[in-house]
Parts: sequence; structure tokens; C-alpha cells
Amino acid sequence: MKFLENPTEFLCDKESTNYVSYIDTDSVYIHAEPLLRYLHPNFDQMSEKERGDELEKVALYYQDHITNHYDKLAKECFNIPTHRLEMKTECVIRSAYFRATRRYAQWITKSEGIAKDKLDVKGLEFKKANFPPILGKFFKEALIDVLKGASQSEIDSRISEMRKKILGGEIPFKLLGNPTSVKTLNKYTGKKPKPGEIFTEMLHGAKANVKGSIIYNDLIRFWGLNKEHGYIVQGDKIKWVYLKPNPYKIDAIAFLDFDMPPKIKDFIEKYLDRQRIFDSILLNKLEGFYDDLGWHLNLNPYKDEFFNF
Repeated sequence: MKFLENPTEFLCDKESTNYVSYIDTDSVYIHAEPLLRYLHPNFDQMSEKERGDELEKVALYYQDHITNHYDKLAKECFNIPTHRLEMKTECVIRSAYFRATRRYAQWITKSEGIAKDKLDVKGLEFKKANFPPILGKFFKEALIDVLKGASQSEIDSRISEMRKKILGGEIPFKLLGNPTSVKTLNKYTGKKPKPGEIFTEMLHGAKANVKGSIIYNDLIRFWGLNKEHGYIVQGDKIKWVYLKPNPYKIDAIAFLDFDMPPKIKDFIEKYLDRQRIFDSILLNKLEGFYDDLGWHLNLNPYKDEFFNF
């Protein structure tokens, strides 16, 4: 694997270009456009189907060529007359995005000779269970458009529009909460509040979802809402959000989707930190995505004009 990622001189000349885009345990992804352009000078005039068909022909040729070479490899390196080694063309990819090992997205147009139009995503942040689905859907749609050739300006516009919806309150806070569960609530719950105090002690190491759950329970009790609404208990599925400065000096709070006291709802809506939610959840991931693409994300349309003044 290391030899393919950084070919040494016995594999190719130093000045040669390495067309290996990504490599996994038993898979190699090769950037084939330069080869297709060499074989077909009219590449730019070819349809997507024609390009896909020609790419598959090239892949099948090298598949058979390498498989035949395994006979020599087995005999000379392993001293065995027969073997089960075989090279196989898995799929034809129109475009792909490789973030890191086992974290990628690929637009598959052919799989084992059958025409496809499929997005295969593995390990990317927006697919994780603790990523708000509405933001994950936005990220996925942007990724699909990039793989299908959308320009940076198009994606910039969509991000700006989503930012306006989040900051402007168009998207309800319930949809912006980080979905997770609280499996260690009891572990990090300390001493109960003394008379005149509101909040329970939180033990060192408690994460935001646990802290938010303890705070939610304390407010339920302090505001006398526990007769009509339940507490968050260990194992519950919850969501949590960041808050702006507020009278209780709470940084974040958790809540239950299915049991929302009106007073808790009003409190969250008043102090919800939409800017921090956008920056920490969506913008942070988009900046990494843009960096990988060699793009620069600028959500301030007047920034460049200011510096050019």
C-alpha cells in the first residue's frame, strides 16, 4: 500500500505522475482521465456513457493483465503451481471525494458491468448519528452537486442561503439539536443542590450531552414542571443545543423531542445560540470540505471589497 501511495524508483521514474487517488486494504482507485485522454483525443466530445464504456474497457484489460501476472508471482515468489489470486474490476466512478482512510464519497456509474447512478458514502461526518439530520441532508446534497460538477459559486450561494435560514430562525431549534443518547448520566451526576441553589454538581469529565441533561432536569425541578413532565434518565435519546449568555449562565441544554414543557421551549428559543450552532456543526465541516477541494469559503460578500479599498 505504501509503495502505491508513494512509488519508489523501482516502480516508476521520479518525475512520473502518481495516478493512485486512494488505496484501501484490498482496493486501488486510479485516476484514469489522463489515460482516456491519451487513448481518445476526442475525449471532450464524448458523451458520459461513451466515457464510461471506454473506461470500463481499459479497466477490464488491466484486470486480465494483472490476473495473468499472478501466475508468475505465485510461482516465483511463493513457489506454488496454483493459486486463487484474482484482480477484479469493482466499479467505474465518475468522480469521488476522499477525505481520509475509509472516509469518502464516490459517484458510481457502473458496478460489475451494470449501469448505475449511485452515491456511495463511507465514514463522512454528516453520516454520523450525532449530526442533525437537516444539516446532514444539506451537506449530502452539496456533496452530490460537487461530484456532478457544480461550481464553487453555486455551493457558496446554497451555504449562504442555509446560513440565513438558521440565523433567521426559519429552522426550528428542535431540528438543529445534536441527536445523541445519555449513557453516562448517573456516572457524572454529583451532589444534589443545597437549599437556595438550582444546579446539581457535575463531576469532572462530563460531556456536553450529559451536562445539558443535568441542567434540563434541574430546571424542570426548579420551575415545578416535574409534575407534568418527566426527567431525562440514563439511556434516553435526547438532543442538545448551545445557548447565548442567559441569567442562569447555562452554556448548553438538552431536551426530549417527545416531551417539551412550554417554559423550556420558550427559554431555548429566547437564548438559542444559532450562530454558534452554525459555526460549530455545519461551518466547521464545510471549511474542511472546501480545503480538500482547494476552495476558500467566504460568507462575507464585502470582505474582499474591504481589503481592496
